[in-house]
Amino acid sequence: MTTTHDLTTLADDQLAAAHRSAHGRSAELLVREDPLRQSVIALTEGSALDEHNAPPAATLLILRGRVRLTAVSGDATLAQGELHAIPQERHGLVALTDAVVLLTAVTA
Repeated sequence: MTTTHDLTTLADDQLAAAHRSAHGRSAELLVREDPLRQSVIALTEGSALDEHNAPPAATLLILRGRVRLTAVSGDATLAQGELHAIPQERHGLVALTDAVVLLTAVTA
């Protein structure tokens, strides 16, 4: 059975949780079907996901706000509605405004 997710409601819920968090972020794993992972991640303005290794393949869909994807090959500023492939290198994410993203990753 396939589960349906309401991304608007999830974005609202995760952003509210991020505002309650001392770190200014919150996430929920939506899909975990090896090797696919999809997560909704919310960051309050100025919050960040520190630099980390990239999975074999991944994309970032901006559901709300604006973010900066930082990487050795160059930074990308992304806004609501934009889809961006994550480079195959260490990278980080900074919220330029309150933001919610859908991370899709292939882990194998």
